[in-house]
Amino acid sequence: MKLKLTKGGDVQEGKKFDLQDFMNTLNTLDPQNIGSWPLPVKVLVYVIVFILVLVLGYMFDISAMRETYASGEQAQETLLQDFEQKVFKANNLDVYQKQLTDMEVSFGSLLKQLPKDTEVPELLEDVTHTGLGSGLEFDGINLGTEVSKEFYAELPISIKVHGDFHAFGAFVSGVSALPRIVTLHDLKIAPLQNKFADSGAPVLSMEIQAKTYRYNDASSGDAKKSDNKDKKGGA
Repeated sequence: MKLKLTKGGDVQEGKKFDLQDFMNTLNTLDPQNIGSWPLPVKVLVYVIVFILVLVLGYMFDISAMRETYASGEQAQETLLQDFEQKVFKANNLDVYQKQLTDMEVSFGSLLKQLPKDTEVPELLEDVTHTGLGSGLEFDGINLGTEVSKEFYAELPISIKVHGDFHAFGAFVSGVSALPRIVTLHDLKIAPLQNKFADSGAPVLSMEIQAKTYRYNDASSGDAKKSDNKDKKGGA
């Protein structure tokens, strides 16, 4: 059965739907008097308005709620992982405390292995013998100012020598084998003009800073200070 919408809002049977006739009917509608519109037109308008409300509601409200929900889920997952890590640490607190104690004991024993005196003359003699034995010639050795750290003190030593690459390698290897803890820093190498070794290799100048360390016994230092103060007070 085919229906047709007339201007009066009546439905007639037995006729095909005429789009042009329907558009003409819409053009005759009075927007100031919606109540006089045909029922099918009212229904169509209601459906369009309903769909429009749903779309706008989704765009301005539901989508924002979905983003908030997704953000909340992510935050919940992060908090859950953090909680699981804290629970794991709490269950293994005794193990961590024992490990920390063992590390403190080990670190303390290593610090105590450092000498309490820098023994500078012996060290300079060892460094000099190592350099000369490696085939280097010394241009100077200068002691720096001792720097006090929390558990140890370091003494910088500026060294300037000249020789070839093989001598430099032998010197660095020899210094690392010394019984004292000595580290090398700030290496600078420059060629000396028109100077060559017997092997034909160019003679190079090297500036390097060595550092030696000693155990900084703060308690004994404090005790010495207090003794000095007592002696001054008694005097």
